[in-house]
Amino acid sequence: MSAAPTNGELFARAQQAIPGGVNSPVRAFRSVGGTPRFYVSAKGAYLTDAEGREYVDLVAGWGPAILGHADPRVIEAVQDAAAKGLSFGSSTPAETELAELVEARLRVDEATPGPVEQLRLVSTGTEATMSAIRLARGFTGRELLVKFAGHYHGHSDGLLAEAGSGLATFALPGSAGVPAEIAALTLVVPYNDLDALAAVFAEHGERIAAVIVEASAANMGVVPPLPGFNRALVELAHAHGALVISDEVLTGFRVSASGWWGLEARVEASAYTPDLMTFGKVIGGGMPVAALGGRAEIMQRLAPLGPVYQAGTLSGNPVAVAAGIATLRAADAEVYARLDSAAETISSAVSEVLAAEGVAHRVQRAGNLFSFVFGEEAAAGEVRDYQAVQRQEAWRYAPFFHAMLDAGVSLPPSVFEAWFVTAAHDDAAIARIVDALPAAARAAAAAQPG
Repeated sequence: MSAAPTNGELFARAQQAIPGGVNSPVRAFRSVGGTPRFYVSAKGAYLTDAEGREYVDLVAGWGPAILGHADPRVIEAVQDAAAKGLSFGSSTPAETELAELVEARLRVDEATPGPVEQLRLVSTGTEATMSAIRLARGFTGRELLVKFAGHYHGHSDGLLAEAGSGLATFALPGSAGVPAEIAALTLVVPYNDLDALAAVFAEHGERIAAVIVEASAANMGVVPPLPGFNRALVELAHAHGALVISDEVLTGFRVSASGWWGLEARVEASAYTPDLMTFGKVIGGGMPVAALGGRAEIMQRLAPLGPVYQAGTLSGNPVAVAAGIATLRAADAEVYARLDSAAETISSAVSEVLAAEGVAHRVQRAGNLFSFVFGEEAAAGEVRDYQAVQRQEAWRYAPFFHAMLDAGVSLPPSVFEAWFVTAAHDDAAIARIVDALPAAARAAAAAQPG
């Protein structure tokens, strides 16, 4: 019997068949170096790679494994759905059930709808945000989009834009293959900077269709909005006739039962109502499901009712939708309490060992999402935008990452990513993480730039 291939052998083979050996760039470990792990199974808080080694997982599929991997309730729902057929290319009752679950979680109360009155299911977060932008432009009749530096909303052309010089300029393409004319329809402003946003509206307000914003930034590491920022953003956009698209692909139904919007809605001074919202990750339970939703007045501009075209053969796929329904039904108050507790315990433990080794850093939290920013500047004050995140001592992360990986703990392979816990991170899983931390902190302390 031949030995199972190693991770290195699998990566070499993958590089021959797949560009870079991966189907999503961060998986290639370019940010941290070394050989990517090829995982073959997962259960609860653990992953197993092709060599048979087990790891405590702090990626959780980039968020959707909120209950833990291969939760029996989700697996049973998927198996039952698959046994009835993988794809019909037609409507199913389950699509409506999932839409109703999402809408119900965002209700203000039993009698008052929340920001999502209707929902359109798609397959990916990129598709959701792309469609939301098209809908905003179709609804307003305007062409310009405003986004914030460091926020990621998928890889459609208009969203891969970089900021130019000054407070805000017409953007340049952030990727080869994006026409400059497309990128120029996106204005990029610093995050958490209302003055910069106001300046953009003062100059271009009559042409701006929408502002798109991560409800809480989590794709440049975790950088939460300043208190009242989202509310003020909505007020400013509405004063100029523009819509607001709140991207909760990562935070939606993960940081609370009603996402980041729900956390802020509990504080009257921070309450706000975005016009459109996008979701992904958790609503698919690990399967390819995403969505855009909002006021019925806006959503009904989508085909077949309105002139804004959007379609997808696999949208509302019955097997994927079954996973989402099972996940949302199982994600109760106890699950969110466990997520919050695990996140607090793990992030505090990491911070303590880094401090003990003299590694200056700051813990960044947004509900149960967290990350770390290295360096004296971060330790001394608030990290509120992409520029501050970029100035950190990012070179400390790679040795920290690999020390944890060697000890059997799988972290996000980039310092610019959030860490994710699951409801399956019990005392034993957390203890394995804590045991791995001292050596990792020493590795970070000994790291040198370059």
